[in-house]
Amino acid sequence: MENKPTSITLQNFTTESGAFYAALNLSFQVFGPALHTGPIVLVNHALTGNSQVVGDNGWWNDLIGVHKTIDTNKYTILAFNVPGNGFDDAIIENYSDFNTRDIARIFIEGIHFLKIERLYAIIGGSVGGGIAWELVALKPKITQHLIPIATDWKSTDWLIANCFLQEQILKNSSKPIEDARIHAMLCYRTPESFTAKFQRTTNEELAIFNVESWLGHHGKKLQKRFQISSYKMMNQLLKTIDITRNSDSFEEITSKIEADIHIIGINSDLFFTANENKATYEGLKKYKNNVTYQEIVSIHGHDAFLIEYKQLDNLLAAIF
Repeated sequence: MENKPTSITLQNFTTESGAFYAALNLSFQVFGPALHTGPIVLVNHALTGNSQVVGDNGWWNDLIGVHKTIDTNKYTILAFNVPGNGFDDAIIENYSDFNTRDIARIFIEGIHFLKIERLYAIIGGSVGGGIAWELVALKPKITQHLIPIATDWKSTDWLIANCFLQEQILKNSSKPIEDARIHAMLCYRTPESFTAKFQRTTNEELAIFNVESWLGHHGKKLQKRFQISSYKMMNQLLKTIDITRNSDSFEEITSKIEADIHIIGINSDLFFTANENKATYEGLKKYKNNVTYQEIVSIHGHDAFLIEYKQLDNLLAAIF
């Protein structure tokens, strides 16, 4: 297993907004069999994630690994770092230069650089799934399976509004990462999840509610390992998912996609709602017969894709 990210430099990249980058750093990690020796699964990370999908600090160890749902004895796992996510120490200050499609274009350049003709699957949760949608919209033949989890092909007004608030906190707070994370946790979970977890209990030592100390802990934890420029960049991408931007209609774009599309929603997701996912599925199935919709049932909301591994395993078993 390779443990350190490998970097490639992309030259002369112009974003959709017209910003020119003479050089852009794209780093990635590979797990399991060496590239081109087995079916390749591209895993796209979410907002605070990175290319460390498995291993000591792997954020999807429960799903991916030896004898796991996506078995690294059989599948080669490829994971790119979103440029500017900070994992490879490469920073992008002008985050507003980029949208989600730009990142998909950058990943496509990486895939070409690695001489990959076709992927077995692209899987991603949240903004990672949004990037996955953008990838297949740009390259309809790129993968056999598309698995967008807790995401959609577009950012809704509700999501854009939350990202706008995140950006205001990141720009104006005296503790930007901590405060933005505290707000974000409210979007990632649900009222029911908090009730089940905390039961209005208090932390006697600190004389505050346990829900408050938990939120504060999450804020501090992220502050230690995440840069503000990375948070701004990833928040910008969450806000700009839209496979139809400056492009054809949803039907024209998606009817060209060759992949089997396996949409996985979460019944309690406040961020990418199940209703939006169902509407996407209903729209697609009018002219596609290789699309499915499945649902994680959980009180935990958006974060359920990182929590409910047994359900994910059941939903993905047939593909892997």
